Amino acid sequence: MEWKKRAQTLYQYLLSKLGQCDLCGNCLHDSSLTQQTLLCSSCLADLPLFDQAIIQGDLLNWPAINKGLPKINFDHLICLSPYLPPFTHWLPQLKYQGRFELATLLANLLAQQWEKQKLTELIAPVDLILSVPLHINKWQVRGYNQAHLLAKPLAQSLQLPYDEFALIRTQNNTSQVGKTGKERRKTLANAFTLAKELPGNTKHIIIVDDVLTTGSTANEISKILKRVGVNEVTIVAVCLTLPNTNN
Repeated sequence: MEWKKRAQTLYQYLLSKLGQCDLCGNCLHDSSLTQQTLLCSSCLADLPLFDQAIIQGDLLNWPAINKGLPKINFDHLICLSPYLPPFTHWLPQLKYQGRFELATLLANLLAQQWEKQKLTELIAPVDLILSVPLHINKWQVRGYNQAHLLAKPLAQSLQLPYDEFALIRTQNNTSQVGKTGKERRKTLANAFTLAKELPGNTKHIIIVDDVLTTGSTANEISKILKRVGVNEVTIVAVCLTLPNTNN
């Protein structure tokens, strides 16, 4: 029921403000960690993160991922975790319930992963960060774009320029949940466009989103960017989920 969801969201918000772990409720002994992590050290260590050392931080180095994402137009894929708890709880809370503090938590985790794997040394220098845009009608209903909420603090942490207005979504498509890759590609064809010219000599761009499923959205945006001279596109998402459907 809706009131139960709202009550749970309020409870977790109060926990964060009181300096308690978002998952177990234990006190965060260092109150300075409250806004940075929302998690105690035990719950932080228990997150179901990908083993980044095996794949050198890039999921496209994993053959199974390349097989599951055929005909991709992007060059690198950076994700924290498979779409598993607690991310399956956090991302809907961020997207639909306005738990904005989770954006800071998740962006910090992504930035820490980037720096820990020294991705700046493994891939070409990044010129610009963009976020997957919402159609204006959805934005007016929801009031915010969760991808923007992730991208802005990530850009600040990595000290990279960010432009929330460069990309726009021109089609107000229905939800993509449950659709196959083929259906998503058909729905998303020509759904995005550049609102303005990119800065001169922009060769490598990061696109930030919350979850990557079939890669259709990332592919459409990557095609647009490469048509205007971008050489490399890196997708940065909190989670990766690959449905057992034909792409």
